Amino acid sequence: MQTWQPTASIDALRLRAALLAAARRYFGDRGVLEIETPAFVTTGVTDVHIDSVRAAAPALGLEGYLITSPEYSMKRLLAAGSGDIYQICHAFRDGERGRWHNPEFTLIEWYRIGFDSDQMMDDVESLLGMLLAPFRRWRPASRLSYGEAVRRFAGFDPFDEPVTGMQRRLEQRGVDLPAGLGEERDAWLDLIMSTIVGPELGRPGLAFVHGFPASQAALARLRPGDPRTAERFEAFLEGVELANGFRELADAGEQRARFVADQSARRQAGRDAPPIDERLLAALAAGLPDCAGVALGFDRVVMFACGAHSIDEVIAFPGERA
Repeated sequence: MQTWQPTASIDALRLRAALLAAARRYFGDRGVLEIETPAFVTTGVTDVHIDSVRAAAPALGLEGYLITSPEYSMKRLLAAGSGDIYQICHAFRDGERGRWHNPEFTLIEWYRIGFDSDQMMDDVESLLGMLLAPFRRWRPASRLSYGEAVRRFAGFDPFDEPVTGMQRRLEQRGVDLPAGLGEERDAWLDLIMSTIVGPELGRPGLAFVHGFPASQAALARLRPGDPRTAERFEAFLEGVELANGFRELADAGEQRARFVADQSARRQAGRDAPPIDERLLAALAAGLPDCAGVALGFDRVVMFACGAHSIDEVIAFPGERA
């Protein structure tokens, strides 16, 4: 195939368009407002697990980043009184390419006022059921805590196990241990989630994991009564993460402290530390309503709908052909 041609079939692109239209109907029926926010922003994310793509408009004297998610801008709208909102947009992340990843991808991100994480999981399940039930057997989703998931599939308590114990368990499973993780617990837990626990989740149907460690939820509220965990969840289907959601942190001071800690961790790892988004913090200080939000990987949903093996089969032009 010549490189000018799309990697997705025209039939796959028609299905993609139909699913986009269905998603918009879902939100429209519920009174959720569709909005648009910039893809080019002046501050990147400080998250230690995500790398932003740098961008610039030299003639205008602008330097910044392409968004990894529209979250910060959407929260500014929430603080301005938008009410429930959603957005279907392209997002960009450096260093992510593979069967399930393209550096440019499509997110559906939405926020519901007054929802907690349990209600948001209900919302995600409803949307995914509407989109995917016509193409595959659909059943009610299961839910388990992060601690339960790690104990069930990896055999240890993630809040107590020492790093040496996690290393030993990975070696026993035949996982290659990357260099440079040191004594960083979250890095080892992420490796265990991606190689041992995650691949077991969502079989045979959709599964939610909730109550992630507080250190892995920089934008989520802590769980009342258990400061070790946060109101963050992820949705999995057949071992693949489809969505990541939070009950949103609204405390500007706490959010700033978490951003600063992230910047420090990135610098210690020898990585770029983007500036803190002061406009987001100002919006939180002005008053973010109690809400929950979630980002859903739309390309992966299309893959499950049409039985695709690779993301290249459901997007017209992946990075190498862009």
